[in-house]
Amino acid sequence: MEPVEIPVDGVLDLHQFQPKELYSLLDEYIRVCLAKEIFNLRIIHGRGKGIQRQRVRSFLEKHTEVLSFKDAPREAGGWGATKVLLNHKPKEY
Repeated sequence: MEPVEIPVDGVLDLHQFQPKELYSLLDEYIRVCLAKEIFNLRIIHGRGKGIQRQRVRSFLEKHTEVLSFKDAPREAGGWGATKVLLNHKPKEY
C-alpha cells in the first residue's frame, strides 16, 4: 500500500485510517508537529462507542512528549475529539 500524505496543521482526523495504523500514525504525527513547532493538537476520533477515544488516550498517556490532553470544547468536537498539549521545551543532551 502506498503511504498517505496528510497535512500537518495540528488537526488529525482519524476517520480515514484503519485501527491497526493508529499508534504509528499518532507517533509520527506528534513527531512531525514537534518538528514544525506545533504544540497544540486536536485529534478527531469520533463519538461512537468510545473505543477509538480510549485507544487514543491510552497512547497519549504513555507518550513522553504529551504534557496533557482533554476533551475538545463543544465547538471543536466535544468528546468526539481530544485536545493535546505537547512538550515544547527543548531537550537537553
